[in-house]
Amino acid sequence: MDNKIYRLNIVLVEPQIPQNTGNISRTCAVTGAALHLVKPYGFEITDRQLKRAGLDYWDKLEIYEYESLDEFFEKNKGTFRFFTTKGRSTHSQIDYPDTQNTYLVFGREDKGLPEKLLFEHPDDCVRIPMRNELRSLNLSNSVAIGVYEVLRQWDYPDLNREGKLTEYTWR
Repeated sequence: MDNKIYRLNIVLVEPQIPQNTGNISRTCAVTGAALHLVKPYGFEITDRQLKRAGLDYWDKLEIYEYESLDEFFEKNKGTFRFFTTKGRSTHSQIDYPDTQNTYLVFGREDKGLPEKLLFEHPDDCVRIPMRNELRSLNLSNSVAIGVYEVLRQWDYPDLNREGKLTEYTWR
């Protein structure tokens, strides 16, 4: 491992479904990504379903909350990639620089990200390929796909790559 500082940030803009946010928090915890939540939410942050989906990883998660998208952008600088069904490039065609501040931004489950934001950043909008006649993937699945593409490009820094059997030994 080299001495680069890797920092991946996941941004959820107005998440509506607590189970999705809980699953995403678990993905962030196991990969070391920070989670940024932009209000308003479609649930209470103390929602039992949210905590249940995140299981026992809440204490291993770096989480930030913002009152608005404007506040988020005022407080954060770096490389932003906006995940949207309207993107012109696929998530795997674009580079994710291994800088301290790389942000993957995802919109509401029902509306996505604001079109004005997408229009202002056309080269940073990415799409996960899917069939034309279907609307979109589940938000937590989309985040996982994005996170692991970035980590693949960064050569999985600080992540365990090899599992171990409990009753047998690999040759």
